[in-house]
Amino acid sequence: MITLAPLDQGILLVYFGAVLIIGFRAGRSRKGDDAVEFLLAGRSLTTPIFVMTLVSTWYGGILGVGEFSYLYGISNWVVQGLPYYFFAVVFAFLLAGRIRGSSLATIPDKLHQSYDRKTALLGSVLTFLLMTPAPYVLMLAVILQLLTGWSLAVCLVLGTGAATVYLWFGGFRSDIQTDVFEFFLMFVGFAVIIPFAVLKFGGIDFLVRSLPPLHLTWHGGNSVQFILVWFFIALWTLVDPSFHQRCYAARSGRVARNGILLSVVFWFIFDAMTAAAGLYARAVLPDLPRALMAYPMLAEAVLPAGAKGLFYVGMLATIMSTLNTLALVSATTLGRDIIWRVRAKREPGDETRWTRWGLVISASLSIVLALLIPSVLQLWYTIGTVIVPGLLVPLVTSYFPRLSARPGIAFGAMASGWLVSLGWLLAGWSGGMGRTDAYPLGIEPMYPGLLLSVLVWGIGRLAGGAAPQPEPA
Repeated sequence: MITLAPLDQGILLVYFGAVLIIGFRAGRSRKGDDAVEFLLAGRSLTTPIFVMTLVSTWYGGILGVGEFSYLYGISNWVVQGLPYYFFAVVFAFLLAGRIRGSSLATIPDKLHQSYDRKTALLGSVLTFLLMTPAPYVLMLAVILQLLTGWSLAVCLVLGTGAATVYLWFGGFRSDIQTDVFEFFLMFVGFAVIIPFAVLKFGGIDFLVRSLPPLHLTWHGGNSVQFILVWFFIALWTLVDPSFHQRCYAARSGRVARNGILLSVVFWFIFDAMTAAAGLYARAVLPDLPRALMAYPMLAEAVLPAGAKGLFYVGMLATIMSTLNTLALVSATTLGRDIIWRVRAKREPGDETRWTRWGLVISASLSIVLALLIPSVLQLWYTIGTVIVPGLLVPLVTSYFPRLSARPGIAFGAMASGWLVSLGWLLAGWSGGMGRTDAYPLGIEPMYPGLLLSVLVWGIGRLAGGAAPQPEPA
């Protein structure tokens, strides 16, 4: 339990009130209730809005970043920063313009257009699992539990509701307008804590004296294979539906490409701030029972009233800006791309209607997952390791007709990559995350899944010839 002065409590209440007001007001500004408006805000994102919503959305795992920094030091930047910059730049130049040029709405739309309904439905299931907001539901609930002292289950329900209720009414417009607000707050929060830490404890010399030596190495004491698998997990960027959604919603392909490149600059700046805070947490509080609490406990140690409230608002904004996007994309995938797609009879407005009910189901499932796997890193690791090998090859190649394959090959590559990684993970999960000796042959689960997916794709291409012409989604 942490201590909050009345000023801090007031700042937090103002924040939650402002988010709800912005979210509901954005819902009233929607121009109709058709699918393009509800899901993509009428494809109207300008470069500044694109950057602010993408930066805040893609950086939601703030407690997980603190956990990794506390445990492994500057290796956090090598694992959680560098590979994502690289693949974001690849996405910008390779995919952003093609995605916007397709004028579709979702990843399963593209899979349906390039392959068939069966592949689109399997891709929908994998996309739904990939976009579960469970890690962010957990992080939000943990912070609310610290602030209130309520049970984790109560905080999960209340936090999830506060972060998603306005999406029922406003869809993507509510998402992007709250994201813009939270973009500024996330930077303010970490801009507050670092100067106080430096003034109270000292600068770089203090960190060098106080940190374990491995915390100042690029690997942080982890094996090369463990670090490498996180680089492969960063392939997540290429199949991430929130990236695709924002490209679909951009005014043009140029806005999408330039917006991603500018976002990398802001991620680098924010990474520098969060890494510094994580190092101070480990140096000042070397015996924390839960590394997930690194940032909150550092705030307790260094921040006065008022500044502490701003810092917690920054953390909450970082989490909620991602949670609401993932909840909306997950709801879209379940309601529109699965339920709506399999229904024989479709009425006007069904896409929006089923997306709204998908929001309820997605939020409920995320709460259950957060209770079952109460570790942010384990949730990230599990989801990325299992899902990315299935989606990567069929989705990326679908934007390049010369590389695309026949529907049966695409389905086989998707199913084999996913199932092999899942089976490999289950076979060794009892050994714990990062214990590669617990997996068959001592190999991380993502590698055999990716390898088999590529092999099925390559052999199928050689045997099956060119892909058929795309059909309408």
